[in-house]
Amino acid sequence: MQINITGHQIDLGDSWRSYTTEKVADIAGKYFPNAVDANVKVSRSGELLKTEITVHPVAGAVVVSESVAGDAYASVDGALAKMNRQLGKYKNKLVGHKYSTVEMVDMAVIDAEEDKDAVGDAPVIIAEMQTELPLCTVATAVMRMDLAGLSAMMFRNTAHGGLNMVYRRADGNIGWIDPKNK
Repeated sequence: MQINITGHQIDLGDSWRSYTTEKVADIAGKYFPNAVDANVKVSRSGELLKTEITVHPVAGAVVVSESVAGDAYASVDGALAKMNRQLGKYKNKLVGHKYSTVEMVDMAVIDAEEDKDAVGDAPVIIAEMQTELPLCTVATAVMRMDLAGLSAMMFRNTAHGGLNMVYRRADGNIGWIDPKNK
């Protein structure tokens, strides 16, 4: 597994880098021996340090954890503890489910300069990407959305093969969109 460590507005020492690399590899390897990669970002947040760890345990899955603390070791330890819980939870869910296939889809993009008149005062979509559209149950989609720290996720429902979407509502509950395919 490849582990990338970056520091924004902060100088990270070699001992902290080796400590973090070892801990991330140990925790990710405990649940997913063939994890794809991990990224660790450390930045200043006022007087505190914020550590964000992103792990790709398997293709198509992302686990994000973060922590804010007074020193670099405490910050990374907090993020590692969250990552450990999330990876354990994800692994337990996968044991009970067949890990299904994913489908690549292109996301629609509006060119800000070309369609300036067409969008009017509406926000302009500025990102373009290809993303995986997993075939999974609603419960698995909610789990993947939570582990990735996303606010919404589109997927193909295993029950009928149609497109569905789950999202986190403003009240903290989960919404599920299951359009009727005619």
